[in-house]
Amino acid sequence: MSSVIFVFLGLLALKTVVELWLSVLNRKASLAAAGAVPAAFKEVMDEETYDRAVAYSLAKNRLNFNEIWFDAGMLCLWLVPIWGGKSLVAHIWNGLEGFVGTGLWAQAFVLFLVGMILSLPGIPWEWYAQFRLEERFGFNKSTVKLWIVDKLKGVLVGFALGYPLLVLILWLVGLTTWWWLWAFAAFFVFQLVMMVVYPMFIMPLFNKFEELPEGELRTALFALGNRTGFRAKTILVMDGSKRSGHSNAFFTGFGRFRRVVLFDTLIEQLSQRQLEGVLAHEIGHYKLGHIPKMVLLSVVSLLVSFALLGWLATSPWFAEAFGFASAPGQLGPTLLLFGMLSGLLTFWLSPLTNRLSRKHEYQADAFARAAMAGDPAPMIGALRRLSEKNLSNLTPHPLFSAFYYSHPTLLERDRALRAT
Repeated sequence: MSSVIFVFLGLLALKTVVELWLSVLNRKASLAAAGAVPAAFKEVMDEETYDRAVAYSLAKNRLNFNEIWFDAGMLCLWLVPIWGGKSLVAHIWNGLEGFVGTGLWAQAFVLFLVGMILSLPGIPWEWYAQFRLEERFGFNKSTVKLWIVDKLKGVLVGFALGYPLLVLILWLVGLTTWWWLWAFAAFFVFQLVMMVVYPMFIMPLFNKFEELPEGELRTALFALGNRTGFRAKTILVMDGSKRSGHSNAFFTGFGRFRRVVLFDTLIEQLSQRQLEGVLAHEIGHYKLGHIPKMVLLSVVSLLVSFALLGWLATSPWFAEAFGFASAPGQLGPTLLLFGMLSGLLTFWLSPLTNRLSRKHEYQADAFARAAMAGDPAPMIGALRRLSEKNLSNLTPHPLFSAFYYSHPTLLERDRALRAT
C-alpha cells in the first residue's frame, strides 16, 4: 500500500479513537450525574423526568458509540485498496462508468449514483434512531411510510439541485487552470440562492407551513418585532409534530425574504412570554449580524476547500492511491474522494466553529433579555421548559460539549442570563 493509504489510516484511527474517547467521557459524566436531580436542576426537572433524560442521553451515547465503529469500518471497506489493488469504491465507479459512460453528464451522474450507494449503509442506523430510540422515549411521531416518502423526496430534490451543479463544476475543469476559483464562485452563488429558495419552495415539500393565526400571541410577537426594529412580514408555524415531539424555532432567508418559523410543538410547550423570549433570541441573531458572519466563515472555508480540491486534481498520486486510473481533466474521482475524506480534517475544527456559535448564542440571549425590558425570566423559562420537554443532557462532559455542541448548556446559558 502507498504512503497515502497509511496517512489515511493514521488520520482515521486518530479521529476514531478521539471520538470513542469523547463518547466514553460523556457516558461517564451522565452516569456520574444519574440518580438524584443535581441541585442546579431541581427547578428544571422532577426526578422522574430527570431519570428519563439521563436514560435518553445514555441510549443516544450507545448508538453513537456503535456508529463511530461502523462508520470507520465502512470508510476502510470503501477506500483501502485490497480488492485487486483497487478500493471498493473505485470498482463501483469503474462499473458504473462502464455502464453509463465517461462524458461530462455521465460523470456527474456516476458521482450522484456513487454518493447514493455510499449512503445506503447508514439507512438502518437512521431507521433505528427514529423508530426504536426516539420511539422508546416518546419523540417519534412519524410513520414508516412517511419516513420512506421523505427519503425518496430527498433523493429527487438532491438530484434536481445537485446534478446540474455537478455538471457545471465538471464543465469548468476543462475551461481554465483556475477552474476551482470559478467553481467556488458558482457554489457560493448557489448557496445564496438556496437561502431564499430552500425555505420558500423546498421545505414546503416536506412540511406544512401556515401563518400564525390572529390572536393575542400573534399581536405580541409582531409588537416585539416592531419594538426591536425587526419588521417581519409573517411568522410561520411548521407542523414539526408530524415527525417528532422535539421543538424548535429558526430564522431563514435574508432581506425581504426573511422568515421566522416556529414549530407547532414549541407553541404548545411554551407560554406567550416565553415565546416572546425565543423570538427575541432569533431576532438577536439577525440584528447582531450573526448570519453574515457565519456566511463569511462559510465563504472562507469553501474557498480553502476548492483551492485544496484544485491542487489534488493536479496530483495524480491522490486518486491513484485508491485505485482510480489517472485521467487528465477528469475531476469525478478526486471530487468523490475529497468528499469522503474531508471529515478526517474538519473534525478537528469543530471546537473552533462551535466556540464561535456559542458566543453568538450568548449574545442573542443577552439581546433577548434586553428586548424583554431586562427581564431574563422569559428566556430562562423557555430554555428550562425546552430542556425538560426534549429530555436534554444537562450534564455533558466539557470536552464532548466542545466538539459536538453548537449551543451552550442550559446551566451556562442560565448563569449568563442572570449575570448583570
